[in-house]
Amino acid sequence: MPKHHERRVVPYRPEQIFDLVADVESYPQFLPWCMGARIRERQADRIVADLIIGFRVYRERFTSDVTLQRPGRIEVTYTDGPFRFLHNRWLLESTPDGGCVVDFDVEFELKSKLLQRMLDIVFGEAIRRMVGAFEARARKLYGPGEAGHEQGRLAHGAG
Repeated sequence: MPKHHERRVVPYRPEQIFDLVADVESYPQFLPWCMGARIRERQADRIVADLIIGFRVYRERFTSDVTLQRPGRIEVTYTDGPFRFLHNRWLLESTPDGGCVVDFDVEFELKSKLLQRMLDIVFGEAIRRMVGAFEARARKLYGPGEAGHEQGRLAHGAG
C-alpha cells in the first residue's frame, strides 16, 4: 500500500493553509487530475465531499469524510469509490517567524490491482505534483509569504 509523508516549512500562517486545504470546491482550479468537486454536506467541523479524478480516459468519483480541527489539523477518510482504503492527514504548526510547519501524510490502496500497479509506478511524482500545486495555490492566494522566512522541504518520503 503506497504511503507518503511530507514535512515542509511554508511562509504562511496555519490558518491560511487550513483554509486552502479545506476549500475543497476549489480543487478543480489547481489540483492536477481533479476534474470536479461537490460538497454533499458541510458542518463547522466536517465536510462530506465528492471528487472526480481523471487522467486521459480514466475517470472516477470518490467520496471522502473530511474532519476539520481549525487551525491545526485536517483528516480525510475515504467512504466510497475506487479505493479499498484512503486516508490523508494535514498537521499545521506555527513557527516563531509567522510561518508554519506542514506535515502531510497519505496512504491508499485501489480496489483494482491493475490500476494499483500502474499508479505505484508514478506515485512519487504524482504526490510531488499535488503538494507543489497546493504550494502554488498558497502563493497565488497569499503572495510570497512573510518577508525573510526560509521556505523549504524538511523531510519527504514515500513507501
